[in-house]
Amino acid sequence: MSIDPAAYARLREIADQLPQIPGISKVEIADGEIVMMMSPVKRHELAVVRIARQLNLQLPKTHPGHIAHPGADLEDTGLGRLRCPDLMVFPEQVLEGEEPAVQPHEVLLVVEVVSKSNPENDYQNKVRDYAAMGIPLYLLVDPRKGTGIVHDQPGYVSRKEFAFGDTVTVGPWTIDTSVLLTYA
Repeated sequence: MSIDPAAYARLREIADQLPQIPGISKVEIADGEIVMMMSPVKRHELAVVRIARQLNLQLPKTHPGHIAHPGADLEDTGLGRLRCPDLMVFPEQVLEGEEPAVQPHEVLLVVEVVSKSNPENDYQNKVRDYAAMGIPLYLLVDPRKGTGIVHDQPGYVSRKEFAFGDTVTVGPWTIDTSVLLTYA
């Protein structure tokens, strides 16, 4: 599952030097390959905003100093993985650091909103990667079907499925999924 550290370092160097390409929003490294991700559609981004808003209202009570933040990279050099989750919960002060990416031990929750073009990545590869990174909670939201899964427990041995419209418990937080829209 992990790759040689020198090979990962070379992939990371290449990924960092890639030019900006219209329509490509993220670059990830997984399974010894650089993966270029298409820009998400509006309803994908709306789901991220609405989930982040709900989490950010609850975090001052459950985890003062933490934020639900989209767009940051998540890197585990030991596993040879660079991911860019749609949303993560971590201490705000992490953004003050010099490191180019958030480290897995700093993250309490990752959220992925399934894309139309590559759903297997969120359902299989990222479940494997986030569990291996030791991230306690993984919320998977699928606007294609109007469903989702809360993965928790070490290694994500617990999976709770839900449908849009449900109020979902994700660790200490509650998410109202009635505000989420399916893809047209």
